[in-house]
Amino acid sequence: MATEPLATRPDTNPASTDPASAASAEATTASAAATATNAPTGPCKAAPGPSTGPSHDSPLRGLTSAEAQARVAEGLSNADTGVKTRSIGRIVRENLCTLFNFVNVVLAVLVALTGSYKNMLFMLVIVINAIIGIVQEIRSKRMTDRLAIVVASKASVLRDGTFRTMALADIVRDDIIRLGRGDQVPADCRVVEGGCKADESLLTGESKLVPKAIGDELLSGSFISAGSVLAQVVRVGAESYAARITAEAKQHKAVNSEIMTSVNGIIKYVSIVIFPLGALLFARQFLGQHIPWDAATLSTVSALVGMIPEGLILLTSTVLAVAVIRLSRRQVLVQQLYCIETLARVDVLCLDKTGTITTGKMEVAKVAVVEDLANGEGPHITGEGAEQGKAAGSSATSSSAAPDAAPTAAPGSDPAAHLSRVLASLAASDRDPNDTAQAIQAYFADTTDLLAPARVIPFSSETKFSGAVFQDGRAYVMGAAQFVLADAPSILERIRPQLETLTADNRVLLVAEVDDFAADGAVEGAPAPLGFVCIRDQIRPTAAQTIGYFIEQGVTLKVISGDDPRTVAGIAGKVGIPHADQYVDATTLATDEAIAEAIGRYSVFGRVRPEQKKAFVQALQQQGHTVAMTGDGVNDVLALKASDCSVAMAAGSDAARNVAQLVLVDNDFASMPHVVAEGRRSINNLQRSASLFLVKTLLSTGAATLFVFLPWQYPFEPIQMTLISAFTIGLPSFVLALEPNHDLVRGHFLRNCITRSIPGAICGLASIVALCAIGYGAIGLAYDQVSTLCVLTVAFIGVLLILRLCIPFNPLRIALLVVAVAGTALGVVLFPHLFDIAPFTGPMTMLFIPTLAIDAVAFQLLYRALVPQVAAGPTRRPCSIPRNTP
Repeated sequence: MATEPLATRPDTNPASTDPASAASAEATTASAAATATNAPTGPCKAAPGPSTGPSHDSPLRGLTSAEAQARVAEGLSNADTGVKTRSIGRIVRENLCTLFNFVNVVLAVLVALTGSYKNMLFMLVIVINAIIGIVQEIRSKRMTDRLAIVVASKASVLRDGTFRTMALADIVRDDIIRLGRGDQVPADCRVVEGGCKADESLLTGESKLVPKAIGDELLSGSFISAGSVLAQVVRVGAESYAARITAEAKQHKAVNSEIMTSVNGIIKYVSIVIFPLGALLFARQFLGQHIPWDAATLSTVSALVGMIPEGLILLTSTVLAVAVIRLSRRQVLVQQLYCIETLARVDVLCLDKTGTITTGKMEVAKVAVVEDLANGEGPHITGEGAEQGKAAGSSATSSSAAPDAAPTAAPGSDPAAHLSRVLASLAASDRDPNDTAQAIQAYFADTTDLLAPARVIPFSSETKFSGAVFQDGRAYVMGAAQFVLADAPSILERIRPQLETLTADNRVLLVAEVDDFAADGAVEGAPAPLGFVCIRDQIRPTAAQTIGYFIEQGVTLKVISGDDPRTVAGIAGKVGIPHADQYVDATTLATDEAIAEAIGRYSVFGRVRPEQKKAFVQALQQQGHTVAMTGDGVNDVLALKASDCSVAMAAGSDAARNVAQLVLVDNDFASMPHVVAEGRRSINNLQRSASLFLVKTLLSTGAATLFVFLPWQYPFEPIQMTLISAFTIGLPSFVLALEPNHDLVRGHFLRNCITRSIPGAICGLASIVALCAIGYGAIGLAYDQVSTLCVLTVAFIGVLLILRLCIPFNPLRIALLVVAVAGTALGVVLFPHLFDIAPFTGPMTMLFIPTLAIDAVAFQLLYRALVPQVAAGPTRRPCSIPRNTP
């Protein structure tokens, strides 16, 4: 049983009205009222009475050049005053002049002063990190710079009494501009002469054309689809509607990424402690232990370099870049790396109806003959009577010599065939077909026996119908039933039950025969209903399956659209949106509190303004949700910008594509599960790989702190840490990070990584202290011998962690273990001088083997005790990508 919708708008006859047209009329009325109370000043006088186009003898004179210059001086021109993005030079400076880079450069300079240039190899990763950051931000800047709603370059302006083609930047407030079919409105205007139909779908989300008469406002960025007008500019530059949206969309927004936040947090912590800890360690060795300054410098730098997980940044960028390449093969363009991770963490997905759930086109759902309905037989739906009618209409009188020949079957002998022929002929006669006419044309594309029109009555927003008089003398009308039968209430009441049955899920138009049309297009004579044509939004074939996938994954779905809430609810219900019958008319939500309450309780929202879409997203974020938003129009730009992860269709507006983090190139929402799968693979694999880097960070930080107080020299040099990093951290982390992995995302990224790293760090610290104490004290080993034992022990602990991360084994993971062990061994054996490895002696072996045995047991015990805690935290169902998705 359907629940009572929240604050839905009552209609006198919802069964047969066009919801989008009603919304358009309300928007037009509101616009006119607002304009009337806030009329601009200027030398403009509107011509009285309605008009279909601007007069050639218009009394409007426009501005003079002097008046225009005065307005330019006052800052009232249409010049671009929007938000300027960061320059390339600033991007380069911000990526180079960071605390992280400063720390590494200082360490590199200190190493260079010692003359041991081989120990500067760690700077290679720093350079690569900086290049990746610069390239990513410049690419993002260029996309933002392309963000524009008004793409027209010139306009026809009345200046000094004549129309001139002028650049948009030269337009000033109070200018009179001429707009015709296909023109884009360059600035907010008010119609002062003529009439037109404006396509505001990219701005408002309303899919229907909006009629504009004298006094109505034209929003910048909208298009003129029919008619022509003279309009006076009322808002220019940054004050115009399009400029306000563009400016807000260009505002710099920090990336919402748990991985990036975690990595940056580690680097920030290390950068804070690195200098005081390094100074203490150097002072302890140089002043306290009287170690030569170059040796003390190298050991200190080694400790500090080990604390910095510089490779983790490179690994993260590489893993996400691989995900970008994989998704590009599935027709998904990733414009911001970290959005892949964010989408995998999303728990609320906001969908725009048009372009996401639907294709943005209309289609014929049913064709019903009135006679059958009156007899109680039910409507002829697609595949029954309608298909028979299509076949009859396409084959009848195939030998006709001319398209204006009389129908082969008189009305009544074959109602379905006659209705189909009339519908096909009416649609074909429309010289400026809207979405409805195009849908009918497509449905009857095979019909060739068309009636030739003698006179065409175009659709009017006032009459709500269109029609034609054909050369056989018959006249037909098609439109909303209550308007076609406005003067025949008894007929309307007779067909109302059938009409309401058909209108449950569709927009229904009545087709009737009439005597003729008056000069102004009014119907003459009593209409004789022939049948109905039911129009609906064309739903994407994969929409229900994709939405079912997200529901299975525990993601809450919200449908937010500019269309009529009843229409939106009907479509949402068809694709499986939970509680779609509980819809809300957003025009009733006047406060932020009302928006926050509604978005938490309901799933479907209609008549949503662009700023309300943004408010919905922000309200969900304030309630602790991670929100993704899909959209394709300018009306979605603000919400796309505010969301944690934004997805646009390639067929949508340039503004939506440029502001979105993900673009579906094939315009197919079914690609989204693959993005989630890539996000899960990236997050889970990075968690495993990052633990390898953090072992080194925790171990180096702890060792540096301990050796400030211990009486021994720090047992590592930078080049030795490079050997450990290459084979027990770098190579394994990259291989593991690129494996397939669709497991659940569990717990917190940094907490999971640190938990896996603690066993190795504890074993490493304990082993280093024990080796120094026994090696220096009990056995009397030299520094290079103790250093060698410490290097090999830490490498062994790294292999133990790799072993744990590779469970369960597969051929690739076994090969990885072999390479890690063999690579480290070959480096030690073949290049002992490069890595400062001392030859093994008997005492060294006697100390080394027991240390490895103890570490192996201790590591396993610690890992089993600590790592299972990672499973705590929010979970999702296993990732199962729909098989039929591309």
